[in-house]
Amino acid sequence: MRNEIECALKGHDADYIEIRIEEGNGTRIQYRDQHIEDIGRTTSCGGNVRALVKGGWGFVSFNSLDNLWDKAALAVKQARMVSHGEAQLAPVEPIEDRVDYQVGKNPADITVPEKKKLLDEYNDVIWSTPKVQSSSINYGDSSKKVIFANSEGTYIEQIKPDVMLRLAAVARDGANVQQSHLSLGSKGEFKSVEGLHENVREMAKRAVELLSAPRITGGEYTVVCDPVLAGVFTHEAFGHLSESDHVYENDQLKEIMVLGKRFSGNHLTIVDGATVPGLRGSYKYDDEGTPASRTYLIKEGILVGRLHSRETAAKMGEQPTGNARAIDYRFQPIVRMTNTFIEPGETSFEDMISDIKEGVYAKNWYGGMTSMEMFTFSAGEAYMIRNGKIAELIRPVVLTGNVFTTLGNIDAIGNDLEMNEGGGCGKGGQSPLPVSNGSPHIRIRQCLVGGG
Repeated sequence: MRNEIECALKGHDADYIEIRIEEGNGTRIQYRDQHIEDIGRTTSCGGNVRALVKGGWGFVSFNSLDNLWDKAALAVKQARMVSHGEAQLAPVEPIEDRVDYQVGKNPADITVPEKKKLLDEYNDVIWSTPKVQSSSINYGDSSKKVIFANSEGTYIEQIKPDVMLRLAAVARDGANVQQSHLSLGSKGEFKSVEGLHENVREMAKRAVELLSAPRITGGEYTVVCDPVLAGVFTHEAFGHLSESDHVYENDQLKEIMVLGKRFSGNHLTIVDGATVPGLRGSYKYDDEGTPASRTYLIKEGILVGRLHSRETAAKMGEQPTGNARAIDYRFQPIVRMTNTFIEPGETSFEDMISDIKEGVYAKNWYGGMTSMEMFTFSAGEAYMIRNGKIAELIRPVVLTGNVFTTLGNIDAIGNDLEMNEGGGCGKGGQSPLPVSNGSPHIRIRQCLVGGG
């Protein structure tokens, strides 16, 4: 295969060509209410060629590995049709490497009936809870062998495993409907989805408890976010603004995201990095063959970096960060996050809430939306804080605001960093991309809160 790939890269009139080949397999199991809805194993094999000619890209994806040279020639022909200037790619030294990845308990070694038996147990736990009216369980695992080579001499083989599990329970009392969910994942470790019976029981119980929880009166509160919700805020509200393709294509964002600009106090540092070992967003090389890095986005309150592909780095005169990612061989790599998190501070959770007379403790999340610097997020669970203590459970709340104002209003950062690996990122029609995000507990002053 290596000989075929390297021959296919030669003899073309192009500034740059790359070939990516993938072989993968996986399992999917889905439940709707008390019944299994979908179950199966999949295998896949395919690849793509991407060519650059005078600033124009050509892209060809395929399922047959025959005639690779012809596929490369077609990508070059497409690139020539849209060429419009000068090719811009930040330099990366050619690399030859083979990257394997070992896990303690490989999903490939677990039979589909064994996986189904575990999920049946979780489903039984959910439905043993009175007032639960509907539920869903979605499980998936995969393992890919990815070969990447380019016309500059790079040749890399990587193994990329992944596991995810998402469960949800919906409780009903007449017209009153409430829900709770649990999401988790890992970089191919099946143990991460085992032994969750008590967690699932608590999830279902919480949905029922929310039926009798009161609503909050909307307004500005001091809000403490748990590591899950704070991590999602970091990823969704700020992380996407740090993806450099968004920045150089948007004049308004260029004026906002100026390196050296202060957004918060010295206590806030935000990082994205695929070099953190063992997380879902971790890897050694991105889908352009660029080594992964640890990129400071905000350091001690100041914007110091952003995420790049080779092309965006060249266009903005900065260094590539190894953040070009594609969900599979059918797509071109685009600038994506990996593991995005707020670095821990020194404040304990008890000290963080101790001087709050009336506030909100917001945990977990359901979803939300962002539009430039504006965000709206729904917490999955919330409690009142009264006189420095966690008080009654309330209905899930919605947090709304301007991300940069909110960054400035973060006045305390906990010492208890946790990473959430249950999410999947979407961008440019590519979803769900394995990522993780995290944070310690954080405290936000003057945060606008509404009832969920």
